[in-house]
Amino acid sequence: MIQELSIQTQQHCQFKEITAEVRKLIKQTGISTGIAVLFVPHTTAAVTINENADPDVQTDMVSGFDKLVPLHDNYRHAEGNSAAHIKSSLVGVSETLLIAAGEPVLGTWQGIYFCEFDGPRTRKLYLTIIAG
Repeated sequence: MIQELSIQTQQHCQFKEITAEVRKLIKQTGISTGIAVLFVPHTTAAVTINENADPDVQTDMVSGFDKLVPLHDNYRHAEGNSAAHIKSSLVGVSETLLIAAGEPVLGTWQGIYFCEFDGPRTRKLYLTIIAG
């Protein structure tokens, strides 16, 4: 079964924590052990796991990506969002999580982030679970 999470972003480039929403989707399945696959069906967005204790980390991530891949840099793509496509490819559109006792297995400081690189928009994230 594939579940869909709707995500509303508020900024052009944003790391939005979605750990609680993913936990809720996992619990709804009733599966206690397995693998959860998260997938973002957008070419200008991504998903990642990173620190969730200090919000400055997300600010630094956005700033770092903007330095690495500037918004304007003689790109040829007519839509003007080439930087967003590059950032999406660098981060990646999927994550795999272990599930134990009906919960995603994450480190003490880890959270799940939807990465918006061409917002604000309403986006989707899909989750499916392979029971173990």
